[in-house]
Amino acid sequence: MRNLSNIKRIMIKIGSSSLVRDDYSLNEPVFVKIMQQFQKLKENGMDVALVTSGAIAVGMHELGLSKKPRDMALKQACAAVGQAKLMEAYNKVAEIYNLKLGQILLNHDDFQFRKRMLYLSNTLDAMFKNNIIPIINENDALAVEEIKVGDNDTLAGLISPMMDCDLLILFSDINGLYTKNPKIYSDAEMIKEVDKIDSTILSMVSGATSNVGTGGMETKIDAALIATMAGVNMIICNSFELDRLYDIVKGEEIGTLFKAKYHEISSREHWMIFKANSQGAILVDKGVEKALSERKVSILPKGILNVKGEFLSGAILDILSMDGIVLAKGISNYSSKEIESILGLSSKEAEGLIGFKPKKGVIYADDMVILKEGYYGRFVK
Repeated sequence: MRNLSNIKRIMIKIGSSSLVRDDYSLNEPVFVKIMQQFQKLKENGMDVALVTSGAIAVGMHELGLSKKPRDMALKQACAAVGQAKLMEAYNKVAEIYNLKLGQILLNHDDFQFRKRMLYLSNTLDAMFKNNIIPIINENDALAVEEIKVGDNDTLAGLISPMMDCDLLILFSDINGLYTKNPKIYSDAEMIKEVDKIDSTILSMVSGATSNVGTGGMETKIDAALIATMAGVNMIICNSFELDRLYDIVKGEEIGTLFKAKYHEISSREHWMIFKANSQGAILVDKGVEKALSERKVSILPKGILNVKGEFLSGAILDILSMDGIVLAKGISNYSSKEIESILGLSSKEAEGLIGFKPKKGVIYADDMVILKEGYYGRFVK
């Protein structure tokens, strides 16, 4: 048995391939399993929320489409139709078990600003206090490349810390994390527990997706990184185990458990790394790069070689090495035009031009997070 004591709030994520049949029609028995288990969890004093996929797939079925459309407008139309059908199916079963549901649709923009995140957090808290189960999905009917999260594994990882979840469970068409792709290698072994997401773990994942889903194992590792760094345990397991959800929460060794990390980064640092998209970048010299390899330091004009993008003060920026590697992320005290006018200058020269305050820096050390091992790829783009 796993030690998952004192679990009070749980986030569940269900993938599209688990919710629809081969013809993209709703797989009704799965909805029954979900609500049966939710009732049992709530009877035992636990709060539960669901991140659901499937809107586009269900919409395809309703519109008579045999494959996912490439046209963005048609894809969004599928999402609009499918989301309504999804909620209808969930509500129909929930009424049987006397459960109340509420729908929340999100995009990545909802995580960009901390004030908006606070409103969202307050809404979720009010739902729990009023015995309402949040049913959450990306707002695919409005999503475009610039604002979308992209997959619901990541969405679940982003929102679970905001809900003060103790546990996130990703149900999909896989049993857990394997040392190799089990569909290709017969000697692949499933890993029961992961203490740390490092280069060894990352080497085990592939970007494969299902016919109807958007997330492969890579997105699940992304979700694990986001959740565990915020103190949330996460489990990946097969949707065949849905009727054992309560057993999983009580510690049955089903799937792969990613253990939570506590107090490794602050909530502000977590927001900068995982939630806030960078709005520009500054390129720094070797001296700044060396300093950042040892500790946080304020970025002064003299150490800046170039500016990328157009932004205002208060923007989140990537801090790049001369080789283009993202060393850190931070909040800029100046606009892109102001930085361009002072880059390479001494603090005294910069102060004469724009009233630059040498002690504060272009990016202050306390407004920065250094990207160590594990903070990679999609989170520092």
